[in-house]
Amino acid sequence: MTGQERANRLFLVLAAFFVSNALLAEFIGVKIFALEETLGLAPFEWNLFGQSGSLNFTAGTLLWPIVFVMTDVINEFYGKRGVRFISWLAVVLIVYGFVFAYLAISLAPASWWVGVAADQGVPDYQKAFAAVFGQGMWTIGGSLVAFLVGQLIDVSVFHRIRRATGERMVWLRATGSTAVSQLVDSFIVLYIAFVLGPQQWPTSLFLAVGSLNYAYKMAAAIALIPLLYLVRRGITAYLGHGQAAQLRAAAARD
Repeated sequence: MTGQERANRLFLVLAAFFVSNALLAEFIGVKIFALEETLGLAPFEWNLFGQSGSLNFTAGTLLWPIVFVMTDVINEFYGKRGVRFISWLAVVLIVYGFVFAYLAISLAPASWWVGVAADQGVPDYQKAFAAVFGQGMWTIGGSLVAFLVGQLIDVSVFHRIRRATGERMVWLRATGSTAVSQLVDSFIVLYIAFVLGPQQWPTSLFLAVGSLNYAYKMAAAIALIPLLYLVRRGITAYLGHGQAAQLRAAAARD
């Protein structure tokens, strides 16, 4: 297998993994979990902008940090065009997924299927299915806009830092680009979904929840820096130092 064939195969694998994580994050994001109870800790009461509460996040936050790492890895080896391509691809496939989720909800359920899980505490399977997969349009729209804008900002900031630092300080361009892009992402999604949307959150709640989500994403991004270096080393070993260096050089010029 030639070096170019390895590079093409690697991009295919990275793109598939990126899109899968983004798609899964959108669909499982309907569940809100309590971080403290999950970790067996006493509830932590935060207080921001006159609002208070415990540490509750969507289940999608389990996967978004992986998406950040994948974005930085693809940025490193395949440049702006690579990240923009997979970002648009992810958006198209997420929309595709939700279209078919809504089509599935609209299908007339078999009468026996509606009550098949009654003994598991789900008296109406159709309503449960619709509640899980039928996320509101404001939420879907806000999430998609925030994701795409965040990705485009991330790739731009990443390369600005790269031009200033060269091949040094991988951690800085990774966390720096995430810091800027997720600041925008965290607030756009909430503004569209819950301020402009039917719930019409007050400004104080919007700022409090947005700040909390941003803090979580940044903590996760920093915690995953070792994973970024590990993936980068694995890719270099797979491609060979020469091919990996060529890809990084081409990505830097992109």
